[in-house]
Amino acid sequence: MFVLIVGGGKVGLNAGRSLALLGHDFVVVEQRRTRFDLLKEELEEHLHYGDGTEPWVLEAAGIRTADLVVAVTGDDEDNVVIALRARHEYGVPKVVARVNDPRNQQTFDLLDAGATVCASSLVVSLIQHELPVHQFVPLLSLKREGLEVAEIAVNADSPVAYLPMGEIPLPPGALIGAVLRESEALHPADDEELRPGDHLLCLLPRDMERTLLGSLLPERRPEDVQAETYVDAGDGGHA
Repeated sequence: MFVLIVGGGKVGLNAGRSLALLGHDFVVVEQRRTRFDLLKEELEEHLHYGDGTEPWVLEAAGIRTADLVVAVTGDDEDNVVIALRARHEYGVPKVVARVNDPRNQQTFDLLDAGATVCASSLVVSLIQHELPVHQFVPLLSLKREGLEVAEIAVNADSPVAYLPMGEIPLPPGALIGAVLRESEALHPADDEELRPGDHLLCLLPRDMERTLLGSLLPERRPEDVQAETYVDAGDGGHA
């Protein structure tokens, strides 16, 4: 597999190193001369100089034969341009774009820039998981499949507390993958009774968040639960 990485910072460099260990071919495009000079000795023929938003630079780096393009510059505008060029001008099968500012996530989604990774949002999700103060925490988005993994806390007021798993009213397309209880992960057997303090790991279509929240937490407005989470995450939400 040939991967074109645009952005030779720490993320791009380490991505290249990992690809090399896995036996894949790659090229890193870097436009900062000082950074380019630092990378020359290690990357050698796997390094190309230029502005990755320019078509002629991308073509010289091999985008026409790329199986995957990874846009990981420090500028979200550049990453959007690179991702869109790769997808729509060159027909690259797979594209991954870095989102530096989580407030720009919605722009990447609206423009259909491909799969995205936002380190800030991932860190916030992990913090919310480790220090649970919300009933709903989106953990992972599987954009290509149109799915997401989310964590929902069951409290004493929830109507699903003390219900067997088999009686939980899940919307179509949603399923519970595991029940987290204290330090254990339990298989969601039909006869397993939910308890206050349990956390449900759910797999659901991305447009089903509010429906799922309405089923499991009907005592609260789904949009209020979402708003609490996304305001803290700083990404503006993706209802």
